[in-house]
Amino acid sequence: MTDTDTGTSRKAPPTATFTSRDPATGRPLADHPVHGPEDVAPAVERGRAAGARWAARPAARRRGHLLSWKRLLAAELDAVAASVAAETGKPLQDAELEVLLALEHLSWAARNAGRVLRRRRVRTGLPASNQAASVVHRPLGVVGVIGPWNYPVYTPMGSIGYALAAGNAVVFKPSEYTPGTGVLLARLFDAAVPDFAGLFTVVTGAAETGAALAASGVDKLAFTGSPGTARKVMEVCARSLTPFLAECGGKDAVLVTADADLDAAADAVVWGALGNAGQTCAGVERVYAVRAVHAQLCDRVVERARLLRPGTGPDAAYGPMTMPGQSDVVRRHVDAALAAGAGAPLGDTDASASPEPSDAAKPPGGPFVAPVVLVDVPEDCPAMTEETFGPTVAINAVADVDEAVRRANASRYALGAAVFCGSRREGAAIASRLRAGAVSVNSVLGFAAVPALPFGGSGDSGFGRIHGAEGLRGFTAPQSVTVRRFAPPVDLTSFATPAAAKARAVALTRWLHTRRCGVAGRTRRGTRRGSGSPRQASSSGAR
Repeated sequence: MTDTDTGTSRKAPPTATFTSRDPATGRPLADHPVHGPEDVAPAVERGRAAGARWAARPAARRRGHLLSWKRLLAAELDAVAASVAAETGKPLQDAELEVLLALEHLSWAARNAGRVLRRRRVRTGLPASNQAASVVHRPLGVVGVIGPWNYPVYTPMGSIGYALAAGNAVVFKPSEYTPGTGVLLARLFDAAVPDFAGLFTVVTGAAETGAALAASGVDKLAFTGSPGTARKVMEVCARSLTPFLAECGGKDAVLVTADADLDAAADAVVWGALGNAGQTCAGVERVYAVRAVHAQLCDRVVERARLLRPGTGPDAAYGPMTMPGQSDVVRRHVDAALAAGAGAPLGDTDASASPEPSDAAKPPGGPFVAPVVLVDVPEDCPAMTEETFGPTVAINAVADVDEAVRRANASRYALGAAVFCGSRREGAAIASRLRAGAVSVNSVLGFAAVPALPFGGSGDSGFGRIHGAEGLRGFTAPQSVTVRRFAPPVDLTSFATPAAAKARAVALTRWLHTRRCGVAGRTRRGTRRGSGSPRQASSSGAR
């Protein structure tokens, strides 16, 4: 790789390389360098130099540059989507949709950063009435981004695009399963914004490269991955007190009420659970349906899921497990559920099994997993407590909405959720009771396509937010500024002010706060509390 290919600055290419592969066939795609600390550190310093010039540009100029990048990404959508499809195995149409969503987010960040981050005046209050106060959001400097493999454009763009729009430089380490897509993003940025080479840099490698980035002195690190890996990366960041943003997956639940549109709910559950082979952090993994409609919902889900076939052809609904070994995780979760007494009205994780009724639905084997629908799964099974990240869904019956909410909230994950309900107002009320960071009513993943909405979770789903105004502000440091407009009548911050004057000022302020306490400062009979009046208090105040 040349410096142009990776956007890094180094004297000689590293000797170590790794190979990215087609997850469906194992076919080699390309070789990429393994970047270590000696490569990451210069990339960060180069970003810092370019970032200083970038931050000095007015927000409107940065907006123009980012929109130029967006337009080039749109023009090269075929190439970007092809890279995503090749490295993840997902169908090309799914890859195209991913890139389109990323373009929406990049466009929103570029167009709204100036408005969201501009200087904002704030009220000072009486003690500081002689001051003019404001808040300004300053860029952090260099933001490190460690991206995932399941959505190698859309997910990291939630950090990359927003960090750049906020005035920062970015050093991006894509997943070792999707390095070529990351390299392509940086190459297109340099082509669209040639005056700022090094502002957006890509380093490639596996865990060691991520650790080097965390220890490189970046001003914030945004991470997407598993909770276990997040804890390891956060330990590295803690040594230098580097701020850390973590999006660590989920075990998202769908709640279905007795009056819900079951056809709409079933269609959404199947898409949310099986899309991208179930490899979606906010995908559907658990469903809690009120008992009166549970059987009907299961029938509708099975009917739709039975028609879907994994594979690589144009008629395939979804592709392979991108990460080697993920099929074993799916198999373990399903086998444990069945052993604990769960039912499986559809599917088998054995690659030789055929999801009836037709031969056309047979999975091709290897890394492909046919759809699996589980019912009556004990709540302590891994299929209900751990992130499965495969084309499976568990549908359990509950007595009522209250039980559904309790079970949904019992998870240690809290990323996304959905509610299907006959009443939109009632659906929104149920959503407000869920611990999830984002909830859709009568759809799944509706929030993913709204750039103005913040995205993130809590618990094992991580912390911090990307997207929206919160996402932009998350890549800045708020700076509070006060400007003295005139000398105060009594300067409480000066040794030269007489003690008697300070005492009168304290008495006046105390009286004002005492007066505002209680029920409008009045007793039950309507008489005013205290013996002093505003006129009396002001007459003893400082002049």
